[in-house]
Amino acid sequence: MNRYLRTNQATWDVWARHHVTSGFYDVEGFKAGGRPGRAGLDALEMQLVGDVAGRSLLHLQCHFGLDTLSWARRGAAVTGVDFSGEAIAAAQALAAEVGLPATFIWSDLYDLPAHLDGEFDVVFTSVGVLGWLPDLDRWAQIVAHFLRPGGLFCLIEGHPLPLIFDDTRTDRELQVSFPYFAGGEPLRFERRGSYGAPDAAFDSVTYNWVHPLSEVVGAVLRAGLRLRSFEEYPFAAWAMFPWMVKRPDGTYECPDGAVSLPFLFSLTATKPPADP
Repeated sequence: MNRYLRTNQATWDVWARHHVTSGFYDVEGFKAGGRPGRAGLDALEMQLVGDVAGRSLLHLQCHFGLDTLSWARRGAAVTGVDFSGEAIAAAQALAAEVGLPATFIWSDLYDLPAHLDGEFDVVFTSVGVLGWLPDLDRWAQIVAHFLRPGGLFCLIEGHPLPLIFDDTRTDRELQVSFPYFAGGEPLRFERRGSYGAPDAAFDSVTYNWVHPLSEVVGAVLRAGLRLRSFEEYPFAAWAMFPWMVKRPDGTYECPDGAVSLPFLFSLTATKPPADP
C-alpha cells in the first residue's frame, strides 16, 4: 500500500469512530429498522439489483456496514470489505447487536484475493468509492474475479462532471477548480471534521484520484464484463454544492432547476460464462 493509501486508511479509521455516532448515518434509526433519509437511494439500488433473497452479495468499500446489513435485511448472504480496521470492527459489532448474519473482512481492496475465496451472485459498491482508488483496471479485475459467471455487478457513484467545480461556493456560480481527466498524482485535500461529522474537532488529510466516465466504463469492459445498463441522474446522494436542496426521498437537487447537471450515475454489468 503506497503512502497515499496509508494516509487515507488512517483518516478513515478516525472517521469511522465518529461516523458510528453521527446524525449523518443515524445508526440508532437503522437499529430501529430503517435507513432514514435514504428512500431515493434504496429505491435506485433495488431497481438496479433486484431481489437478493437467497443470493450471495459482496459489498466492496463497505465502511462500517450499514448498506451491507441493509442487503442482509433483504435476504442476501452478505460479505462486506473495507480497508479501515476501525470500520470493520464497528460493522462486526453492529451486525452482532442487530442480529443479522454477515461476514466482514478487513482488507485493502487490491489485496482482497489473498483474504477471500469464492464467487458471488452480486458484487455491489456505491457512492463515494472510486476516488479512493488509484487503479481502476485492477479494481475491475477484482470485481470480475469475485463475480460468478452470470452474476451481476452494480456500481452507483457520484458523477465526475460536477466534481470539477468548486464545491464551497454559495453563490451558485460554477467555477472550474479541479481536472476532469487524471494527471497521475492524486489531489490532496485538508479539512476540519469529515463529511459525516462536519463539526467534529479533528483535522483530516485525504488523497483522491480523478476518474472520468470513460475510464470507469473502459475498466469494466477490459475486465471482461458485459455492460448491461448505464444511467445518469439529475439528483445527488449528498449536497455536492451548499445550495442544493434535499428532496423528500433524501436525495439532493438544484433548486428551481437552476442547473442541469448529472449528479449520479449507475452501471450494471454481468460476467459471461467461461468458454468451454
